[in-house]
Amino acid sequence: MEKFTTYTGTSVPLMNDNIDTDQIIPKQFLKAIDKKGFGKNLFFEWRYIKDYVENPDFVLNKPEYQTATLLISGDNFGSGSSREHAAWALADYGFRAIIAGSYSDIFYNNSLKNGLLPIVQSHENLTKLSNLSNTEKITIDLPKQLIKTSIGDFSFDIDATWKHKLINGLDDIGITLQYEKEIEKYEQEKIRFY
Repeated sequence: MEKFTTYTGTSVPLMNDNIDTDQIIPKQFLKAIDKKGFGKNLFFEWRYIKDYVENPDFVLNKPEYQTATLLISGDNFGSGSSREHAAWALADYGFRAIIAGSYSDIFYNNSLKNGLLPIVQSHENLTKLSNLSNTEKITIDLPKQLIKTSIGDFSFDIDATWKHKLINGLDDIGITLQYEKEIEKYEQEKIRFY
């Protein structure tokens, strides 16, 4: 998993509440299991008119937002089914963090497991952040738990264990590999008995 310490990027506001996982990545695109290639189908029903013809009214298709890597949204982001593909699609598209009012628990954890930082902010702060210019550089400082902008800094909470994993780029496999020498030693001892 890619480390997340301090990250700077531009943002795109998608201020809907209750964006569910089927809106993030519709069910017909859930056939692959390798985490790649999902970005082109992110928000499929909203992004395209049909057959990948872009809807010019959808915010991600507007030229000024096409390089945004921080998504700002409303309450209950990622509700619905437990599909991990939703986090995969957002990450594959290029998002590094989502700033929203709240998240479904399963989506929140799926995001963290895939190196995508979900940040919770108040409605007041979301309004301020969503009104920033599309050229405004926003810095997310995970060690200090701050969102840094030209209009001030916004603090956020994160579980200490998840913070450690993100800063060190540790997914479940990475954590297991920290004990590689002990595992090899155990396996060698087992082999001697057989």
